Amino acid sequence: MSYYVGAYASSPCTSGWDPELEASYYEALKACDKIKGLEHPFLGETLHAQDDEWFLSNIDPNWNFVFTCVPGTMAAIGKTPEFGIASDDDAGRAQALAFMEKARAAIAKLNVHAGRQVVQAIEIQTAPNRSKASSSVASLTATLETMLGWDWQGVRIVIEHCDTCIEGQVPAKGFLTLADEIAAVEAVNKKLGADVGIVINWGRSVIETRSESGAIEHINQAKNAGVLVGVMFSGVSDQDTPYGTWADTHMPAAPSANATIGAEGSLMSEAQIQQCLQAAGGKDLPVIGVKIGIRPKDETVAKRVAYNQAVLAMIDRA
Repeated sequence: MSYYVGAYASSPCTSGWDPELEASYYEALKACDKIKGLEHPFLGETLHAQDDEWFLSNIDPNWNFVFTCVPGTMAAIGKTPEFGIASDDDAGRAQALAFMEKARAAIAKLNVHAGRQVVQAIEIQTAPNRSKASSSVASLTATLETMLGWDWQGVRIVIEHCDTCIEGQVPAKGFLTLADEIAAVEAVNKKLGADVGIVINWGRSVIETRSESGAIEHINQAKNAGVLVGVMFSGVSDQDTPYGTWADTHMPAAPSANATIGAEGSLMSEAQIQQCLQAAGGKDLPVIGVKIGIRPKDETVAKRVAYNQAVLAMIDRA
């Protein structure tokens, strides 16, 4: 089987845009038979953060894509804390809807270039950070109803759950609870006959719950509600590591008997990946993949690809 890779998180361009270096990275990714396509970041304006034409000329024509709005969402709430699809602030929610309209245009551009529907889903996140601005199920539901009235060219709208605010913890994202997200999804799906789903990000669920079992709990919660559509594997550590402690830095998986390359101190093990996929009901969900960051930041392209391949192999062995 093959899976999605959030390749932007492990890009070698850590100190500035270098199209030749990034092109060599993409060429190496194309040679990986376990990659079905990319989880592609949308930052809020254009298809690619640096150069649309470079991107279109360097992607594999056989790849499919899942858009993720988290990079653009985090940049937006850094400037406007009230920004978000779940915001109770009218202006903040309107800004988020305008952001989503631009994402829709970027998706259309990629589909037109490919001559087919290459974008399968768009992952949206339920900003704002609740420690800084008000949000609610009602506001999220209203946004989803609006978005579902647009032509998405067959792209499925899915909510990627991020950590919520927990007393005594500094949130990485601080968005709505999973229960709130499920409530909104169930409401719009019932009212409009839609198929909005929820994707669980392993690292963000573990950050929220401070436990490896948190990802499985969230998978079960979404699955039992009938809205689970995917799992993205992104690691985290409870130790002082180059990736931080309980930090959303997309730590690679820990080394295993079958994978000598990995990040020491990562809570995301091969056994954890297997348990999550068993809980999810297998690997046939629409969105299954990996998103990892790499330390040190000057690591080679070959090593960056190898880290991704190691986690992809763990998924494949599950």
